[in-house]
Amino acid sequence: MAQSSRNELSERKKRILKAIVDAHIVDGEPVGSKYIMQDEHLNCSSATIRNEMAELEALGYLEQPHTSSGRVPSELGYRFYVDSLIESYAMTTSEITEINKLLKSKMNELDQILLTASKLAGNLTNYTSFLIKPKASSVVIKRFDVVYVDRHSLLLIMISDNSGVLTKRLSFDMTVNEMTAGDLAALLNQHIAGLCANEITLPIIMEIESAMTDKSAIVTPIIKIIYESMNELDGGDLKVSGMDRLLQYPEYSNKEHLRELLGALEKKEDILELVSDPEKEGVNVVIGSESSVKVMNNSALVFKPVVREGKTLGAIGIIGPRRMDYAKVVATIEGLAGNVESLLNETDLIEEKNGGQQND
Repeated sequence: MAQSSRNELSERKKRILKAIVDAHIVDGEPVGSKYIMQDEHLNCSSATIRNEMAELEALGYLEQPHTSSGRVPSELGYRFYVDSLIESYAMTTSEITEINKLLKSKMNELDQILLTASKLAGNLTNYTSFLIKPKASSVVIKRFDVVYVDRHSLLLIMISDNSGVLTKRLSFDMTVNEMTAGDLAALLNQHIAGLCANEITLPIIMEIESAMTDKSAIVTPIIKIIYESMNELDGGDLKVSGMDRLLQYPEYSNKEHLRELLGALEKKEDILELVSDPEKEGVNVVIGSESSVKVMNNSALVFKPVVREGKTLGAIGIIGPRRMDYAKVVATIEGLAGNVESLLNETDLIEEKNGGQQND
């Protein structure tokens, strides 16, 4: 959908779209023209509203799940709602009090502060919450060893700068020998040892491929293994609280879809990659297929990095159905993350080195 099409929505279409999203968030049912007519600001007939809803559907903002006249927001409709139509949520006195309790706490361990804030976010919004300890994105392999195993296998040994050691067995269709192992080890130590993952560029890979001559085809899969190993050594952690809250929403009634989503959360690497992006400042709203996590099509993520002295220490967030109450969730995450940052700036912070990885 071109940006110009978004900007060309009339005020009436915007009001109708907002009314449909607001109603669908509450009960999850398709919304018909009779409901929209209750909006006192819309001085038009039911037929006009139906025509506008049909046009919004044609533009991709609404979907018609059944043959009835009711519509539901599409992913594009939710995105436009979040970007342009959402109203500021006025937090209640009790919600503000709960959030402000963080500032009065005596916690000085990063994991404890983030976990407390994350669980509070879930309690206040009634969605599943999570916290992230992000990847450091700075692990480097200081030495590579390659050992010949047999005519189709090599053993790749990687020693990182933080003394982590990973060993990966590599299998190839082509034949390899001890000379292949020696040449590969020398090239990896010459061109890649000492580099961060984002410093391993295409020209470097092409140079290694050129030097490997008739064995160049083994380079790309080996570089892929090195990237994956750096991520494995790079840490990062995901803790999820209130997983049972997902069961409240019909979007997760399909057991297979729910199992896939729980699997992604348990596996955690894809979520870590998504949330640990250093470019993602402020409150981020990721809706459905906007996520790189394939099983998130029926879900949305709202999260905010927690920053101290320019360094991202973690993130707190919410996961729920696409029809989540974005106004309340955004306000809650914004308030909690802000209070966490204030608390960290006033605290002699102790970073836990070996927090657990189990889900609550």
